Amino acid sequence: MINLIFLGPPGAGKGTQSARIIDEYKIVQISTGDLLRAAVKAGTPLGKEAKVYMDGGQLVPDSLIINMMKERFESDDCQNGFILDGFPRTTAQAVALDEMLQNELKTSVTHIISLEVDDEVVVKRNTGRRVCPSCGATYHIKFNPPKDGGKCDKDGETLVHRDDDQEETIRKRLGVYHDTTSLLKDYYSKSGKFFELSGDDHPDKVYSKIKEILG
Repeated sequence: MINLIFLGPPGAGKGTQSARIIDEYKIVQISTGDLLRAAVKAGTPLGKEAKVYMDGGQLVPDSLIINMMKERFESDDCQNGFILDGFPRTTAQAVALDEMLQNELKTSVTHIISLEVDDEVVVKRNTGRRVCPSCGATYHIKFNPPKDGGKCDKDGETLVHRDDDQEETIRKRLGVYHDTTSLLKDYYSKSGKFFELSGDDHPDKVYSKIKEILG
């Protein structure tokens, strides 16, 4: 079983590498944001509780998110393991996740991989990103440009430059990322399961190193 946590700034290549891992190792990727939205939409007891906080403009408590994740981990498609990207964000969340996995599911996180990318590279990768508002396909004006100028290859829709991909926004997100992740790295570095890789390398080279780690 592979229970993997991916760390890395936005644009580090976590999504690219996750897609390859999912395909080869037959594990699932879990997004806490998706879990919350699905639970609220389905009207589950946890979803109704979360909606009260969300409607009030408050953060959903860690304990509630952990309970949602426990339910998700118990699903049949998680039998081979999972990838977490975007959670945990704090040391308190990491401790709560470890305790839940160990005490209630009798398992644990098996690998924590941090993709290290220079801030200026992150800015360049993200500011060049363009997204199709219709199908969600993602392009990059330099690394993965669409065939027809500013239009999506799949449906011909005009691509957009999201607010999240503006330079000022990206630099703010990077500042938050560095502040929170430095503590997470300290926590996980003591586990013997923490690995740092350069995300500046070619994606194939990065994936080859990931496979060596996962075994």
